[in-house]
Parts: sequence; structure tokens; C-alpha cells
Amino acid sequence: MNRFLEDRKFFNRLSLAVLLALIALGAWLQVRGLVGPLPLGLIVLFFLSLAASMRIANQWEKAVQLRLGKFRRLRGPGLFLIVPLIDTVYKYIDQRIRVTDFKAEQALTKDTVPVNVDAVVYWLVWDAEKAALEVQDYKEAVAYLAQTGLRDTIGKHKLAELLQNRQKIAATLQETLDEYTNPWGITCHYVGIKDIVIPASLANAMSKQAQAERERQARVILGTAETEIAANFALASDSYRDNPVALQLRGMNMLFEGLKEKGSLVIVPSSALDSMNLGAITGMTALAREHQVPAVFPQSQQIEAKKPAQPPKRKK
Repeated sequence: MNRFLEDRKFFNRLSLAVLLALIALGAWLQVRGLVGPLPLGLIVLFFLSLAASMRIANQWEKAVQLRLGKFRRLRGPGLFLIVPLIDTVYKYIDQRIRVTDFKAEQALTKDTVPVNVDAVVYWLVWDAEKAALEVQDYKEAVAYLAQTGLRDTIGKHKLAELLQNRQKIAATLQETLDEYTNPWGITCHYVGIKDIVIPASLANAMSKQAQAERERQARVILGTAETEIAANFALASDSYRDNPVALQLRGMNMLFEGLKEKGSLVIVPSSALDSMNLGAITGMTALAREHQVPAVFPQSQQIEAKKPAQPPKRKK
């Protein structure tokens, strides 16, 4: 509609300019006596008809020309002429790629979750004749068709599928739209889902579910580690079962590491002392220190022990 108003303004200005020029020319010719009133009127009528028959289509447009209400042909781009009062330009069809935003508010998914989905479709008119004659308003038709197709697509998928497979769902929607719009001379190149908005309460519940799932995985990993550690300990016990000397050396090394890192105070279970014969080892070490006799064990595996406190001597 805006295009028709622009064309009407342009041709009204052009006709007015031609009319003023012809009036000035006719007045000058009449003053000179070169032409009469009748030829001057015919000349003015001819130039006005010529101005009314001119139309202009832009480079990216096609003009639909009708003659007495019937489709004549497509005209443009550029300047073209029509027959005044017989031919009309019904519509200018823009054949560039266009973008249409559409949305589905409070649409229910397959698992009955209300979502708001914003999407966009890129489309173009490849046959201007079909777009003008097959559908009344092809822009509005594409917008409503895309919105309806989006709601149908949402109803066929669960929320998890919508969130994880956006591109696949958008491609399916694009194929559906293209199937419906091809008879109109329109093709849909691409459909993109911009945003999927879910209720805040559902978002919090999904966040808690994801956190619980991560905690469960952490516990499973910890249990698996405990199982592997127990299996390794079982293999180690098989090695120490028939070799008591190796078990004693292992116990001495453990005590040495504890004394080196924690100080001189080490708490050892009595069962470990009995099984690894650590009591005799510590006693021999203490006896060696008391008499200042070198111990039979390496220096790195000696255990420091404090001398027993001597009771104070009584004065006579």
C-alpha cells in the first residue's frame, strides 16, 4: 500500500510538471501565433496520458500487470509503460530474502510442559505470479503458517528433546514450511530457534535434579575407587601372607614415615604390633639407645624412644 501511495505521489508531481510545461509552451506558441487552441489541447492530453502510463519497478521487484482484471504479465525491473484506464499494476513483489519473526507462547510439549519459543524464518518469493495470484497476502500467510507449524512441532517433542535437538527440530520445521509454501511460489531457506523459555519453578527443579545427578555420580565414582583399593589390598595381603619378613619391613617403614611427618608420637593399634612384631622391634631399639649400642636395624628404620624416668633419690 505504501508503494502505491509513493507511485501516485510521484506521477501526480510528474503530471503537474508536464502540465505546467505544456501550458507555458502553449501560451508561448499562441502568442507567436504558431498554434491554435485545439492542437494545443491534443498535445497536452497526449503528454498527460504518457505521464499516467509510466511505471517504475526497482531492481529487486516484479510488477504484476493486470489488463481489465486479468493477469497480463510481469513487468520490471526499471521503467515500463501501461495502457491508462485499461491496465493496472496490482502489486509489486519483492524477490529478496526476507526475515519473519514468530513465536509460540505457552505451548505445551509432549510431556505437558508450557514453554515460550521464539524463532525466525528466512524465505523468498521465487515465482511472483503464483505469490500474487495463489494467496491473498503471502507475508501474513507465511507468518501464520510458521507459528502454527512451530506449535505442532513443540507438541510432538518432549522438553528435553527441544533443549538438546534445536537444530534438528528447526530443520524439520523448515521442511514442513517449504512443503506448504512451494505452491505459492515461496521457498523457506532456513528456520532458527532463537530462545526457549521455561517456567522459573521448573528451571529450579531441573537445577536441583542436575545437582543430585552429579552427587550420585560422585558417590558412584567414590565407591568404584574403594572397590579398586580393596582389590589392591587383597593382592598385597597375598604377597605378605607367606613372607613375614616383608610384612615386618613394611610395618617399620610405615612407622618411620609417621615419625618423620608427624613427630615422635605415633599411635599404633595393638593388633598391628602383634601381627607385625613391632613390639619387639621398638623394645630392641630402646635397649640399644639406653646402652648406646648400635642397633641391628638401619638408621632410617630406628624408632626413637624416651628413657624411663628415674625416681628421685631420698636424702639420708
